[in-house]
Amino acid sequence: MFYGSVVWDPWLIVAQIVCIQCLYYLTLGVFMAIFVGTRVSRMSLVYFFDYAAVTISTVTGWCVIASFLLTSVAGAGFLLYLIERAKKCLDFSATVYIIHLCICILYGGWPSSITWWVVNGTGLAIMALLGEYLCIKRELREIPISRLRSSV
Repeated sequence: MFYGSVVWDPWLIVAQIVCIQCLYYLTLGVFMAIFVGTRVSRMSLVYFFDYAAVTISTVTGWCVIASFLLTSVAGAGFLLYLIERAKKCLDFSATVYIIHLCICILYGGWPSSITWWVVNGTGLAIMALLGEYLCIKRELREIPISRLRSSV
């Protein structure tokens, strides 16, 4: 979608980062509303950015974990359509999670929960590896020659 003929286009890269980040939080919000919103009386940014909400000791914590992991699966799909290159998937996935880490630090301090690190590390791995797999599958598809000949 955004892949252009110019190899180095910083505005394209910034636009892709902004799009991926916005779609990541939009999808996370949808999954949080579905899983966590039904369990709590009031949704807040605590579930998004506070490391204490990512816990295995409560059912709500498990719902937060599920939301983060499902968002990383959706993020792989976003990489397929917005980035379109397998070799760039790790870079953009890491950028999403580094920006998320920075926002979490600003919101609630340094994440001291091992569960938070495991969930976000797993999410990064899922998003990068699944995104690379999907992009490779697309790049290796055969080009139908009959369609090309009919248009000439």
